Amino acid sequence: MRSAVRLMAGVIAALAATLAAAQSAHNDVDARHHGWTQYPIEVLSSRPDAISGGDALVRVTVKKNVPASGMRVKLNGADVTSAFLVNNATKTLTGLVTGMRVGENLLEVIDPRGNVKGNGRADADIILNNYPIAGPMFSGPHEQPFRCDTASFNLPAGLGNLGAPLDADCSINRRVDYLYRTTTGTFAALPASATTYPANMVTTTTTLGKTVPYIVRMETGTINRAIYQITILHDRFAEPAPSWSSQPGNWNKRLIYTFGGGCIGGWYQQGRSTGGVTDNFMLSSGYALASSTLNVFGNNCNDLVASETMAMVKERFIEGYGVPAHTQGWGCSGGSYAQHQITDNYPGLLEGIIPGCSFPEVGFATINFITDAWLLDDYFTARQAAMGWTDEQKRRVTGFLQYATAPNIEIGAHRIDPRPATTSCASVPVAQRYDPATNPTGVRCTVHDHTVNVYGRDPATGFGRRPLDNVGIQYGLKVLNDGTINVDQFLDLNDRIGGFDADANEVPKRSVADLVAARAAYQTGRLTNAGGGLASQPIIDFRDYNDVLPGGDIHVRYHSFSMRKRLDKANGRHDNQVMWVNDNRFGLYSNNNPLLREAILKMDRWITAIKADSRDIPQIEKVVQNKPADLQEGCYSKDPTPVFIPQTQVREQEQSTTCNMLYPTNSFPREVAGADIAADIIKCQLKPLSPADYAVAFNPAQWAKLQSIFPSGVCDWSKPGLEQQDPLGTWIFFN
Repeated sequence: MRSAVRLMAGVIAALAATLAAAQSAHNDVDARHHGWTQYPIEVLSSRPDAISGGDALVRVTVKKNVPASGMRVKLNGADVTSAFLVNNATKTLTGLVTGMRVGENLLEVIDPRGNVKGNGRADADIILNNYPIAGPMFSGPHEQPFRCDTASFNLPAGLGNLGAPLDADCSINRRVDYLYRTTTGTFAALPASATTYPANMVTTTTTLGKTVPYIVRMETGTINRAIYQITILHDRFAEPAPSWSSQPGNWNKRLIYTFGGGCIGGWYQQGRSTGGVTDNFMLSSGYALASSTLNVFGNNCNDLVASETMAMVKERFIEGYGVPAHTQGWGCSGGSYAQHQITDNYPGLLEGIIPGCSFPEVGFATINFITDAWLLDDYFTARQAAMGWTDEQKRRVTGFLQYATAPNIEIGAHRIDPRPATTSCASVPVAQRYDPATNPTGVRCTVHDHTVNVYGRDPATGFGRRPLDNVGIQYGLKVLNDGTINVDQFLDLNDRIGGFDADANEVPKRSVADLVAARAAYQTGRLTNAGGGLASQPIIDFRDYNDVLPGGDIHVRYHSFSMRKRLDKANGRHDNQVMWVNDNRFGLYSNNNPLLREAILKMDRWITAIKADSRDIPQIEKVVQNKPADLQEGCYSKDPTPVFIPQTQVREQEQSTTCNMLYPTNSFPREVAGADIAADIIKCQLKPLSPADYAVAFNPAQWAKLQSIFPSGVCDWSKPGLEQQDPLGTWIFFN
């Protein structure tokens, strides 16, 4: 155990060099292609260095003045030309290449009538890197233990569950079921034995204006240890079985990938639900849907594994149904984590996103504000009477619209707590669970231990390194300076607020971030930078306003502006992001939410226009210039019939507007302490205490107390955080 910990520590210490080398290798895949000028080779189903399951959809274009039908294609020396369909009009050969071995595979294109290289060598070739269908691909070693959930995964329309897994990777055989929409507004199973349309089947009209039988093909299987599902309109009575070359005629050629929320308990399990693939509005409009259990953060609170799984599922979709015109994402809460980080770190998988009830990411934007709320609520509970804290003072220190938000989100903060009694560890057998006294080397159910492939392990404890820090933070600073609280309250708060030890016990000492983990978070995009794929991605930030919900809620509005600020910091602009906010009357699901339905359709039009733009201009200009004229930023009124108010979204701290008076953005504990809305500093740089930073006077005893609380200084929010830097790149592989 100790030698393994030292090895991991050594690897993480050399992270910059290791990842830079890996990034160079994976970004330079084009350098490993030969003959591109005359015979370009494209992998349509994935990147050539990110293939899974032994197959890939490949297209060869013949630019020489020779017919495509005369070309030969070989895989690892074996002729696979018969797998390709020739189109002499477009001078292309397209085919599903199968039978790849794990690792590198050589695909060669040969013109037998005149080999341009001579000596029997190929005219063009490409290296294809193939990974097992069970993974991993780029997320690093699989997490263990891992609970299989196939027998608990229930299919819709009474089709039962998936039965016992076939192996330790939780695999099942791929299956296909058919559903149809009934006159009572539900989905029913269409038996394999049926030979005619059911009498109670309805039709639907797609976005392409085609009225078709409402029959849905549902594919279920396992990829990367996840259960995945694909649904698509397919009239099995009138069409052949779908393939990449025979796409369902009723499909509108667009794919929506759905992502599920949550986080607590999202580890060591396959999961029993996907992000949803039976949405009536999406399917009835003609969209294909795809998702997997590991794209639900409540099953897998790890954006890296979520990115990998989405890449592999989309690859399967393309190989089975063809290349979609485009792919857009939708998901709320944990589903927004996934969309932001997949887009930024693994660009190309999604081409437009609708993050609902959004956060920039779980590891920092979320964890920092909920752990601060945990500390603050426990402090106020203990010291309210002694220090005379009023309810309004407590609320102002948190920055929230209502103080009830603090104890509410404290529950979610237990995702940093490894003890089974205080967090969800149900996926881990009892005997294997961590206990500081009886099983100190057991499985720790925390978000940081779940990210060990990136952060590494603490060599002293063997625990996952933790980038959690509140050293130097002056809680309540702004409300001290505006006179809301007094000096003694400010001192008592910061003296007693404390932090968390490795087991999330509250202790007098502030939490100290592991700087190796902090560096890794910045370098690898675990803290969303917004300068990768997000820099030129169309985004509709769709927010139901939850700040006002009775009892408080974690999905508070300021997080949308955190993402906007990061876009500004990384790119100098944010005009690819459109914000919509409404009063939460419709709920999250498109069947019931006309506003979300509108967002999906407008995103479709936006991406379609971008992809049709062939001008040689920067991608961000295509994104901004092709935004539909009727896609404006704004909010919806609270009238019985909501009215859209087109208005640039700004915070009330900057300017009073109709929208931010209806839906204030409020604040959060670290902003009240002086941090920026970007919420992107893991560990602040410190500066010496200075009386000039305070609008109130301290007497000598009070100043001495302040010095004892912050002996090394206080946060200098005007400077970057320690180890803060741009990511090393995109498409980083952790293997």
